[in-house]
Amino acid sequence: MKQSRQAGGERQIRFTHASRRESAGPSAPFSGQANEPGPDCPLCPRLKDFRDANRAQHPHWFNAPVPSFGPVDAQLLIVGLAPGLQGANRTGRPFTGDFAGDLLYGTLTDLGFAEGVFEARPDDSLRLIDCRITNAVRCVPPQNKPLPVEIKTCRTFMQAAVEEMPRLRAIVMLGRVSHDTTLKMLGLRAADAPFKHGAEHQAGAIRLFDSYHCSRYNTNTGVLTPQMFRAVFARVRDYLG
Repeated sequence: MKQSRQAGGERQIRFTHASRRESAGPSAPFSGQANEPGPDCPLCPRLKDFRDANRAQHPHWFNAPVPSFGPVDAQLLIVGLAPGLQGANRTGRPFTGDFAGDLLYGTLTDLGFAEGVFEARPDDSLRLIDCRITNAVRCVPPQNKPLPVEIKTCRTFMQAAVEEMPRLRAIVMLGRVSHDTTLKMLGLRAADAPFKHGAEHQAGAIRLFDSYHCSRYNTNTGVLTPQMFRAVFARVRDYLG
């Protein structure tokens, strides 16, 4: 990824395809669909072993890298952590099948970023509007804790998701892992954009919004309330107009 300055001093984020190939490695498997990892992606051995074990135990689950959800021409990208074991790993759609999706999709619908009825299954009538969702890590990790090397390896797919969004103007980063990997992808120093719920940062023409992750743990402990979460997306709605 490179940064260049436009007239007026604004930095324009530019990615290079060479850097993507270098980070993914020559054997990086793509599904042929928007540079998503294939269903049998072997790049992270620990995650592959966990995926294989889940396939044996739950053969009717999705049990594969979960693709991004939403239109590529959206102005907003939401970056989560990783698929939940009984959520997206089971259903095949980000934030679908566990509590986090109830709060996220309810908030998006209230603010006009989604329409239809969210029924926690991928064949419901929910549709995203001017909004897309991806994860920092595409495969479910054991105990919901990806390793640093797995986050780094999977960053190439998140970068690909950003590259193919020509109208992207805002990124909401759900949690510190999402925040940190997004900053590294964009070439920003952590000291220049510290993580804090409700914080906003600028990366060239892209506005970054921080939020605590909408996990059940965070909401049950009061770290994140629905009002706090909605306030972040209300700021995004104001920014995008």
